[in-house]
Amino acid sequence: MPLFEIDKMSLRSVEQTDFGLEKELQHLIETNLQPVFNCRFVASEFPTGSQHSGRIDTLALSEENNPVIIEYKKVVSSDLINQSLFYLAWIHDHHGDFEIAVQKELGPDVEVDWSDVRVICIAPNYKKYDLHAVQVMGANLELWTYRLFRNGCLYLEEVFQKSYSAVGAISSEKTLTAGQKAAITRKTGSYTVEEHFEGKPDKIVEIAHAVQEYMLGLDPAMEEVPKKLYVAYKISQNIVCMEIQKQRLLLYLKLNPEAVKPIQGISRDVRSIGHYGTGDLELSLKRMEDFETAKHLLDVAYQKVGG
Repeated sequence: MPLFEIDKMSLRSVEQTDFGLEKELQHLIETNLQPVFNCRFVASEFPTGSQHSGRIDTLALSEENNPVIIEYKKVVSSDLINQSLFYLAWIHDHHGDFEIAVQKELGPDVEVDWSDVRVICIAPNYKKYDLHAVQVMGANLELWTYRLFRNGCLYLEEVFQKSYSAVGAISSEKTLTAGQKAAITRKTGSYTVEEHFEGKPDKIVEIAHAVQEYMLGLDPAMEEVPKKLYVAYKISQNIVCMEIQKQRLLLYLKLNPEAVKPIQGISRDVRSIGHYGTGDLELSLKRMEDFETAKHLLDVAYQKVGG
């Protein structure tokens, strides 16, 4: 789809261009990790040692303290996916090396969460065979395309989303005991949305389903990511985090509380209050009417962060 520039009532297509060097794309993303992926920079061209003889383009830490690997290519190449899979395997066997790099760059008090490793590939395009291969193997990769335009705009689009489902827990759900399910969860670090619904009153689950349907309907690229204590809805970064309690449902929105009109009795500023998930604006929903009242804020959060 071409990009058009609006000049009064006329549309003028903007010509595409490209980076002169792959390193320019890498440097731009590394310099802007927070607004693009809400990550913190850890290292560039990180060596994997003489045995593996490779260099990871970018290492970062997500907003949830998960390791992040980013690899770049300025041309269509299957090597990008192969390298990313190689580095994914490497980092799982070298927790200590990554944690030392994190402490060196971000400080000794940062604790890495190994329940998920995010691997991001950025290229102008992907071969259809590579897209199919990644989908079939269920690889833990995110494939992003980029377009650079002559007016200085950069467009990023995710064309393949990794699966966050615990395959073993889902495929044998009817035959596993509660203890076996818990063991799989501990081993894989994966959780399901259904686990968050269990034991909650019907009226709260009804609100949760409404939030789920609404968030997933905002954008085909929206991901639902169940964590241990909440469910995140994200595109390149978290937009809304949902915590399901017995008496209410809490939503944490990636919004500046001072930039939106507060809703009496429902919203509050939690920038200085500890809470699960990410987001500075809390919405406390006890009835479906609360959700309808606060729904427009979900739109605002999506437009600010992901739309």
